Amino acid sequence: MSQQDAEQTDRKKYEFRKVIEDLKEYEGSGTQLVTIYVPPDKQISDVVAHVTQEHSEASNIKSKQTRTAVQDALSSIKARLKYFDTYPPDNGVVLFSGAVDSGGGRTDMVTEVLENPPQSIESFRYHCDSEFLTEPLEHMLADKGLYGLIVLDRREANVGWLRGKRVEPVKSASSLVPGKQRKGGQSAQRFARLRLEAIDNFYQEVAEMANDLFVAKRHELDGVLVGGPSPTKDEFLDGDYLHHEIQDKVLGKFDVSYTDESGLYDLVDAGEEALADAELMEDKSLMEDFFKELHAGEEATYGFEQTRRNLIMGSVETLLISEDLRKDVVTYECSNGHEEREVIDRRKNTPTHTCSECGEEVEADEEEEAREDAIDHLIEIAEQRGTDTKFISTDFEKGEQLYDAFGGVAGILRYSTGV
Repeated sequence: MSQQDAEQTDRKKYEFRKVIEDLKEYEGSGTQLVTIYVPPDKQISDVVAHVTQEHSEASNIKSKQTRTAVQDALSSIKARLKYFDTYPPDNGVVLFSGAVDSGGGRTDMVTEVLENPPQSIESFRYHCDSEFLTEPLEHMLADKGLYGLIVLDRREANVGWLRGKRVEPVKSASSLVPGKQRKGGQSAQRFARLRLEAIDNFYQEVAEMANDLFVAKRHELDGVLVGGPSPTKDEFLDGDYLHHEIQDKVLGKFDVSYTDESGLYDLVDAGEEALADAELMEDKSLMEDFFKELHAGEEATYGFEQTRRNLIMGSVETLLISEDLRKDVVTYECSNGHEEREVIDRRKNTPTHTCSECGEEVEADEEEEAREDAIDHLIEIAEQRGTDTKFISTDFEKGEQLYDAFGGVAGILRYSTGV
């Protein structure tokens, strides 16, 4: 995956995460919030037919308020489905609609359409409840990484994927390696040689399975785990049977008792620590670079306003943003033409602002969209200046520090600016 593709994926995940957080806040007074997950192979006409059927059946709901709310939600979803062709996008689409409580006994109609989630939707799902169904999307966002899995002994082998937290068995093989007891008439030396040849042939077969599966995805592959009893897994790896680019991706070898499909799940459990380290490796490396430059007092910046100024100058090589940052930036302009910004919690109302230049109390002009997402604001500048953007996890110490001590925003500079 190219740097640009990785940035687009991170940006898309952030946008999805924002929407999901908003959806989780909504509540309906009854089972009137409708969620529909549509997989990519489901024809839109079939979905429309299903929605039409549900709309008809909703007429049997006893509560008039709930009945009206459900039918309105289904009508809104049906209207949105008209924008799609025969099939949904490559990874499918999720539709949310319903009358949500807005306080004081009032409701507002909310409709949200999320196209192409981070992973392909596996099955059609219709859900009607007092809350929107967001868990499947949350799991997609939490699932990071693509890893190759190999489990083997001298009898059998299984190869598959770990996509995020989902194990996918793909290929299996059984060996023709004879047992340790030789048949009558064979010398011990000849039997041992034939057995070694059979083991070597089986290892080659397993490697061919793995290479066929993994090499095509080698640029997306985050690592490979190999499991099995000793000495099988050691012989396999030490024998350099795997393609050299796949061999270089091996994160570790792990003791696993079973080598059928269940062994792939055992391998993931055994390699949990290695997987966690691999996921955070790039984040850790970037934060190490940031702190190195920060301590040297040269090519590092942090905090929203300081980083923003450096971005505008074009001096930021890599923009670092905490995955947990949920802030808006509000732009104020006083009557004397002074423009200033204030960063606030995304869920708080826009406050008044005192101009630091002239002391004037200023209110943001909402009609001119003076309030926007802080991350969107920074990324737009970064894209204009050719700056790479990386979202940093808080699942390690320095990632937490980025959020807690530096306001969730920092940058590694191309050159020292003194700003």
